[in-house]
Amino acid sequence: MTKPLSDKVLNLKPSGIRKFFDIVHEMKDAISLGVGEPDFDTPWHIRDEGIYALEKGKTFYTSNAGLKELREEISKKVFDTRNVSYDPNGEILVTVGGSEAIDVGLRAIINEGDEVIIPEPSYVSYTPCAILADAKPVIIPLKAENDFRLTFDELKAAITNKTKAIILPYPNNPTGAIMEKKDLEAIRDLIVENDLYVLSDEIYSALTYKEKHFSIVSLPNMKERTILIDGFSKAYAMTGWRLGYACAPKEIIQQMTKIHQFAIMCAPTTSQYAAVEAIKKGDDDIKMMRNAYNQRRRFLLDAFKKMGLECFEPYGAFYVFPSIKEFNMTSEEFATKFLEEEHVAAIPGNAFGDSGEGYLRISYAYSMENLKEAILRLDRFIKKLRKN
Repeated sequence: MTKPLSDKVLNLKPSGIRKFFDIVHEMKDAISLGVGEPDFDTPWHIRDEGIYALEKGKTFYTSNAGLKELREEISKKVFDTRNVSYDPNGEILVTVGGSEAIDVGLRAIINEGDEVIIPEPSYVSYTPCAILADAKPVIIPLKAENDFRLTFDELKAAITNKTKAIILPYPNNPTGAIMEKKDLEAIRDLIVENDLYVLSDEIYSALTYKEKHFSIVSLPNMKERTILIDGFSKAYAMTGWRLGYACAPKEIIQQMTKIHQFAIMCAPTTSQYAAVEAIKKGDDDIKMMRNAYNQRRRFLLDAFKKMGLECFEPYGAFYVFPSIKEFNMTSEEFATKFLEEEHVAAIPGNAFGDSGEGYLRISYAYSMENLKEAILRLDRFIKKLRKN
């Protein structure tokens, strides 16, 4: 064997997040603000349902698309939150986290050479998944002066006759940016006129702080050309349960299910039973966690203001994205030095695309105690940098 590995895979860059995650676990007294994972335990009533399913021996395969009861609950939830109806029998697929939905969604609609527009900074999986689907990623660098929202002019300039789809990553990881109804209306006609498909990643849809999340599927003529992605990891603190879902027209879900069938078979059965309980009785849990995140969000923004660190106000997810451009260091250099000297892990902005250079992603999905200590260390760190 002279060349056992795929050139396409070899050329993929590894995640810039995992490097810092791995280092911090080897460091004493370290505080990690780098991982996008709730610090809350999965609520007890949801865990109980998973335990009950195991006790009753419900450890069999489900249908490829997922438990019928879960798909029915997802359909109700999406209607309640987006005012759009999806048929549980053909328009909903339960996946292994939102990440699988991104992967199979792109593979189901892309032909080799199609272009996929990806606004950045954004989640690290979009570009690799597009490449693995044989698409050409077309990157739109988002701007802080636009609150990292995608504008009409930016989208129009990126569209070519090869454009097949656009990824809408809102609420956004890593910036915390949102797109409001007026922002989505501004680009809707452009999407329809150019016959584009949308992959709308709304995994943080339950975690918004300015107003209720608005989805592009709620606009006229958008349901039929959108793959809506959501899940349970962030809203219900169920990251390790690995459960997400996709809603889309039947012809798209049918092909996504085919890929899912061959690669996965079905999402974890125990997790699916727990997810039914989460949707039915988890609204109060979401409200409690959202209120806690909002308190932490406001604490960090106030702390940044006091230390003179520029940061636009995020209204979604659980991340802040302060600018570190004043220190004349790359994001990687700043994050590495901060970790080495103060034992606090944050993620360089360029881990989420080149347009993230000059920024730092800090997650506030951590206890207030950890955040307060991390801010003390950050304040001390930047005071030293400003003196030099």
